Amino acid sequence: MATAEKLSLLRPGFFERDPLLCARELIGMHLTHGECSGRIIETEAHHEVGGPACHLFTRPSARKFVRQYPAGTAYVYLNDEVHWLVNVLTYDPASGTSGFVLFRSLEAVTGIPLMEERRGTKDPRRLCSGPGKLTAALEIGRDQHGHPLTSRTDFYLRLPPSRAPAGKAR
Repeated sequence: MATAEKLSLLRPGFFERDPLLCARELIGMHLTHGECSGRIIETEAHHEVGGPACHLFTRPSARKFVRQYPAGTAYVYLNDEVHWLVNVLTYDPASGTSGFVLFRSLEAVTGIPLMEERRGTKDPRRLCSGPGKLTAALEIGRDQHGHPLTSRTDFYLRLPPSRAPAGKAR
């Protein structure tokens, strides 16, 4: 199995800051689940303070999630009883507030034939061009909720190969 150093996994400290800053720096990183991965090309930041669209603003279950899990953990939920959406938890120690970063779209990188089969399309622009499409393509759902994206070998975030530092994970 691959080690964190070989994969250049993102560390929990990467997610210990404001969700907007984290969302910006996640662009270009790779999200992997099983045999499939994609380069993140669009994210959406949600802050618990003053953000009525953030689950932390309206859902007690999301606030409980924040108390139980560290920054860098996957928050996966069913949207409108149709599509699974995947977010990552952030926590800013400077302000003492949390937030989520929603993965909105990916550019498919590995496992493309499997993604095409799951999505029923061979058009690379449509494989992961929305938050529900990317979870369908990567087969992300309820079972990934609460898993750290910083340490697992089957569901994780990493630096792209061109940005991976030699012998050091971020």
